[in-house]
Amino acid sequence: MKPKHCILIGAPQDSGKDIKGCLMGPDALRTAGITQMIREMGHSVVDLGNMTPDIYDTDPTARDGIHMLRENIGWTRRLCEVAEQQMGQGFPIFMGGDHALSAGSVSGVARYAVSQNRPLFVLWLDAHSDFHTPKTSSSGNLHGTPVAYITGQAGFEDYPPLRAVVPPEQVGMIGLRSVDPAEKQALQALSISIADMRLIDEFGIKTPLVRFLERVGAANGLLHVSLDVDFLDPSIAPAVGTTVPGGATTREAHLVMELLSDSGLMTSIDLVELNPFLDERGRTAQLMVDLLASGLGRRVFDRNTRPFM
Repeated sequence: MKPKHCILIGAPQDSGKDIKGCLMGPDALRTAGITQMIREMGHSVVDLGNMTPDIYDTDPTARDGIHMLRENIGWTRRLCEVAEQQMGQGFPIFMGGDHALSAGSVSGVARYAVSQNRPLFVLWLDAHSDFHTPKTSSSGNLHGTPVAYITGQAGFEDYPPLRAVVPPEQVGMIGLRSVDPAEKQALQALSISIADMRLIDEFGIKTPLVRFLERVGAANGLLHVSLDVDFLDPSIAPAVGTTVPGGATTREAHLVMELLSDSGLMTSIDLVELNPFLDERGRTAQLMVDLLASGLGRRVFDRNTRPFM
């Protein structure tokens, strides 16, 4: 793999849901050795530290049942700006933080893609489709809305207007196993590529991923990957507040990341929903770092076996 200049961006956003703890995610990834791993892989790295949201109204009350709307909007503004700026400097790695942060990271990457006259594709590795809007969400948790926002769906009037929309046909979802009826109805009307766990059980995880990557390559697209901890089975990654049984195995997840590495198409990534408060002696943080290592070119035979203590 050609050496990358990796840019670590701490995004301790913890406003997208009511289960707290994701604000510790960036520092847990640092403690798990993310910086050292990147350097050992032969890439350069700079850590920009932890971001803070843009200025927002500090009134904590919900509006129409939406949880911390104003703070989420502040994060979206800040991360959009940072993402657009850093895309031109190297390979941004957004260390979350809950998945609401992707409203900002992806919208900023999309702006950069437009400036380069290239299409942006988004690979969503998640148990959930995150295709609610503030008006359809029954929980009011905005970590379930970023894909609807970045694809320009209605219902985000309070959010920053999108200067660059990601067309639904340029979004691929892999690992779905928890989709609400409102999301399912909305998704069925669009051309988003979806590989739920039923399809993966029948055909394997490689087939839908390779098909999506072929489309990215044919279009000379940029590829943003958004990796949610709950893409993984909770038996191997317990540090997430939205556990859904039946997720990707360690082997499947590493295969996904190795195929991304082989393709050379990945240009930015989110590592989201890591809640160290729910972890077991750092095992989930370490797994996320190991998966990123596979995405950056490491192969199984490149490392010593490290037993879980």
